[in-house]
Amino acid sequence: MATLLLIIIDLTFISLGLPDALLGGGWPVIQAEFGVHYGFAGLVSMIITGGTILSSIFSSRVLKQFGTGWVTLISVAMTALALFGFAQAPSFAWLILAALPLGLGGGAVDAGLNTFIAGHYESRHMSWLHCFWGIGALSGPLLLSAILARGGTWRSCYLLIASAQVVLVTALLFSLPLWTRISRRLIAAVAPVVTGHPPLFFPLKIRGVKTAFLVYFCYCGIEATMGLWGGSYLYMTRGLNPASAAAWVSLFYVSLTLGRFLTGFITYKVANKNLIRAGCLVILSGVSLMLFHLPLFFTLSGFLLTGLGCAPIFPCMLHETPDRFGAANAQAIMGFQMAVAYIGAAILPPAFGFIASAISLDLLPFFLLGCVTLLLFGSEALRNVFDH
Repeated sequence: MATLLLIIIDLTFISLGLPDALLGGGWPVIQAEFGVHYGFAGLVSMIITGGTILSSIFSSRVLKQFGTGWVTLISVAMTALALFGFAQAPSFAWLILAALPLGLGGGAVDAGLNTFIAGHYESRHMSWLHCFWGIGALSGPLLLSAILARGGTWRSCYLLIASAQVVLVTALLFSLPLWTRISRRLIAAVAPVVTGHPPLFFPLKIRGVKTAFLVYFCYCGIEATMGLWGGSYLYMTRGLNPASAAAWVSLFYVSLTLGRFLTGFITYKVANKNLIRAGCLVILSGVSLMLFHLPLFFTLSGFLLTGLGCAPIFPCMLHETPDRFGAANAQAIMGFQMAVAYIGAAILPPAFGFIASAISLDLLPFFLLGCVTLLLFGSEALRNVFDH
């Protein structure tokens, strides 16, 4: 039963990843159809991110009330409905409306499934879970590209992904009894400790939580900044053509996804905290290769190393949550961790955009260097809190 449920959870994470890069990949044709300002993609993205942050913060109470199985089912149904809304949108205003349930559904299911895996499965399963998200994120734009190349429309791609999520909703509906049975072990461990409804922001008072927030903020900011500005950096400062620059950004995500797949096996021998440290050091090495306009080979190698270093940090940090902060606090803290992670991904890329506009895109490696330095400092400080 545990294996069957794990397969369903992995499929759910693929479905979470599928629409994540779809808006950016499809925006040139979406913008042309609706005739809106090119920058309006940021408005849609901001609403999706805002909904995700909001649902992550309140996910603990919702999950406690309804359980992970039901919340996952309803959340995936909301994202399916939102994707159908994108596919049928008669105007840009409808995209704005559809963006809200897409964000709200994503945040709750993300926090819930991460806590469920952290409480019920080994660290390798967490790494593979986020590897499956990477597969979804990579597959969305590839699917869109294939549909457009065959004469289809961006709407067809959204419709296809929405239909796939409906199939997943059906599978989740039939899997509800499995969630209840497998959750009994966690409920038995937590029930003697949890009483009533603690204040919403009580996780902020727990030792080490704020330091963990710094790690999530910096890590997700690094990943998102690389994704948003890496191609522009290669094109504008290193002379690659746009197609090659875009391909190397894709390879950054391939490196990250492959790294998470390999991390799952490494966790058999290496502890999470050591993998987190190693990941920070590999990112530091990758960013260092991008400094000072070394030959292009070093810059491109830096892209791959940065992706590889990113691989273990997020899943290993998530899996450490119950061990570091206690099973009774894990769900509430997980929701806040996911919210802070999304805030980092929402704030740091635009922050570098202002720097690039005011000074130069050449500063991308130095910006990343500052972020990874804070990331390493935070992760080591958090490690010291729980090692002593």
